[in-house]
Order: sequence, then C-alpha cells, then structure tokens
Amino acid sequence: MTFAQLPTVTVDAVPADGLLLDVREHDEWAAGHAEGALHIPMGEVVQRFGEVTERVGDRKLYVLCKVGGRSAQVTAYLVQQGMDAVNVDGGMLAWQAAGRPLTGTPEKPFVR
Repeated sequence: MTFAQLPTVTVDAVPADGLLLDVREHDEWAAGHAEGALHIPMGEVVQRFGEVTERVGDRKLYVLCKVGGRSAQVTAYLVQQGMDAVNVDGGMLAWQAAGRPLTGTPEKPFVR
C-alpha cells in the first residue's frame, strides 16, 4: 500500500463518537488531546496491538498524530493487519484549528 492509497479523512469527517487512536508522544498528549482517545505512542503500537484490537472490535478507528505523518504510518500498519483504520489528515493541528474539543493542558500550543 502506498500513502496515496491510504484511507484518509479530514477532521470534519470524524464523527463526534468516533474511536480515536492518538499516536503522539507522552509530552504531546499532555499538551492537549481529544477526550476519550486511546493513547498509544507510535513506537508502542506493535507491542500494544492487543489493546487496540480489544478496544476497536469491528468499529472504524481514526488515527491521529500532530500533523498526519506518524499516524499515516500507523494507519498503514493497522490496515495491513486487517483493521478498518483511517488516517486523520492534518492531525491534532487540524483538530485544534477546527475547534474540536480538547482536554489536557490546551493552553500549551501544539506547535513548538
């Protein structure tokens, strides 16, 4: 699968009750995240794959990072494993810009 073939959606297409997987690092997560998202940093996804499958079941999984690069890689892996996963284009920067709800410490900007 090439990145051009990768299932991708815009932030606006993520349903309010969509199941989110945030693959950013711990400090990025602490700076603000989507409420209810499952947090597994990219480097831990393979070893924690069971947690992902347990939480997802047969639902679509929306994968986020800061801008979309890391989440694209994780989405490709999850799709190869047979999961219904899509990359959220623009990541948390687009999420914040769209005014989607955040929790954590949103006074810290995502851009460093």
